[in-house]
Order: sequence, then structure tokens, then C-alpha cells
Amino acid sequence: MSKQDGMNYAPVGKPNPVCQKGDFIFAAIGLDHGHIYGMCNGLIEAGGELKWVYDPDPAKVDTFRGKYSDVRVATSEAEILNDAAVHLVAGAKIPSERADLGLRVMEHGKDYFTDKTPLTSLEQLARVQEKTAQTGRKYAVYYSERLHVESAVFAGQLIADGAIGRVVQVLGTGPHRLGASGRPDWFFDRARNGGILNDIGSHQIEQFLSFTGAKDAKVLASKVANYAHKEYPLFEDFGDATLVADNGATNYFRVDWFTPNGLGTWGDGRTFILGTDGYIELRKYIDVGRDPVGDQVYLVNHEGEFHIPVSGKVGYPFFGQLILDCLHRTENAMTQAHALKAVELSVKAQMQAIQVES
Repeated sequence: MSKQDGMNYAPVGKPNPVCQKGDFIFAAIGLDHGHIYGMCNGLIEAGGELKWVYDPDPAKVDTFRGKYSDVRVATSEAEILNDAAVHLVAGAKIPSERADLGLRVMEHGKDYFTDKTPLTSLEQLARVQEKTAQTGRKYAVYYSERLHVESAVFAGQLIADGAIGRVVQVLGTGPHRLGASGRPDWFFDRARNGGILNDIGSHQIEQFLSFTGAKDAKVLASKVANYAHKEYPLFEDFGDATLVADNGATNYFRVDWFTPNGLGTWGDGRTFILGTDGYIELRKYIDVGRDPVGDQVYLVNHEGEFHIPVSGKVGYPFFGQLILDCLHRTENAMTQAHALKAVELSVKAQMQAIQVES
């Protein structure tokens, strides 16, 4: 996979359908972020059928149809929401608009699958929680840096198998390439993008909760800065945070927009997972200076030292699990509580962050 500018993230895996053709129909509404392609790819590979697309920008729709030529173009959002055949709506609108779309989707009796960050305020969170409880519909979230990364999927399997014992700390780095010239105006406005700790930081908090098995956590400290992009006064190019979970596990993560042009991919994202009986390092997107292929897993435990390349070997089980959850009203892909707890904590980290003067 490649992601040179952060807007074209569309991993492709091996088709692994969990249902028959026509059993699960979905639509795409909102094409503001390129993650919509990864979301649709994952669902299609798992057996979903993409029926509709809608976005008010015809250029975005034309580009989308270039990838998915059989999709029907809706004349309005309502045309999709009123189609009883549609099980789920996938959306990648501007972050501040994602919650309202989700509320409309759930009101029409459909499940919702949104790009991260799934919302930008605690007020939106409260309305989403109320609506999911009221309707019983799903508000699923594309936390792609765990769900659509084979090394992260494999790490979860190693942890579940007890390879490193109890997980006590997760360190995460999420560097991204800015590609400023190709970014829309909303990208540089924290009121619309949610802020750096909520936007790309939500990935880090979700994987912390997942790898540690925590149900809740407290944000101990967080900070943000705009070190090098003063031409965008509402933008943040650096952020970090420290958390402690309800089970005692701790977390530190750093996110930034400083990936240099010399790197062969969009960011050298890494995760370090410490257990009582060993540790794991994930080199997610590149093994810098050694191998341009990502999904490199390094494991050290009482049995020895292991380097395990997993690209193309693990797959992306989340999407099939999500489809089956929607069809059978189960919660195997990700619980609703987990999906919303991750964003609750990322919003809180953003809200209480110290602004570093630079």
C-alpha cells in the first residue's frame, strides 16, 4: 500500500466475502477525505455491494466513479437514506460534520460507518450516544491505523495468544506528510478538523485501548503546537499526550505533520507494546533504510528474538466482522462503547491540551 500525501489511503487486500452477493448493500455519502476509498475497499472485499454515492461536489463524485464504475449517483442524500435496501452508509465528510450525518443515517434505520475522527465535541458525542441507544443502530468508526494495517492486526493476535504477557504500556508515533498544496481549507482549521489530537490522535488512543484491553482511561497531560506553519494560524502541526487506563496500563503518543520528503511513504508510523513477558515493535508503513515494505513486526519474549514480515499474510478481518455484526446485530468487530470511548478521550485530550508557544 502507499499513502504519499495522507489523502489517498486505500489499502487493498485479498477478497474474503462473508456473505452472498446482494446480502449486504451499502452506500457512500461524503467524499471529503480519501479514507472513503479504504472504507469502501474493505467492505467490498468482505462481500458488501456498493450501490450508491452522493456528494454535493460533482468532481469528487466523478473521481469516485473512476474507481467504482458500477455505483449509482444519487441526486441527494435523501435518495440514499430513503432506500430500504441500504444496510449501511459509509461517510468521510469534514470531521465537524460527521456526527450530524450519522444521526440522520441512524434516524433512517441504517448503520453508519464513519472515517475517524468520528466527531469533534463532547456535545456531539452525547447526541450520538443518545441516538445509538434510542435506535439500536451502529456508529462504527474507521480507525484505520489499527484496523487496516496488517502488522497491527497481527499484534492484536499475538497479544491475545499471550506472546508478551500482560500489556502494561503502549508507545505510539503517528507522523504524517503535510502535502499542504493539496489540502482543502477545512484541513487547516481545528474547529472543522477537530484538532490534531482528536483527528490523527484518535488512532493512537483507539489502539492503546485495544492492545491493553482497557475499557476507560484518563488523560494525564497533553499539548499541541504550531511550530512551522504560521501561515495557517488555526492549524496544529504537533501534538502529544499521556494517558493511564482503568487497568493500570499507560500510554504516550506523538502525532505530527513533519514527515520529510525523503521518506518513501507518508509517515514512519510505529508502535511499541510492552508486556510483562516481552515486547513488540510495529513498523507499520516502512522499515526505514532497510525495506520499503511496511507491516514489519519485531517480537522479543522469553523464547527469543523474532522478525516477522506480515504484509499480504494477515488480511483485514474487521470489515467482514462489521458486515456480520450489521446483519446479525452482534458486536464482534468493535463494541459501540469502545468506538466512542476512543473519541471521547481524544476530544478530552484536545480540550485540555497546553498550547506550546513557539
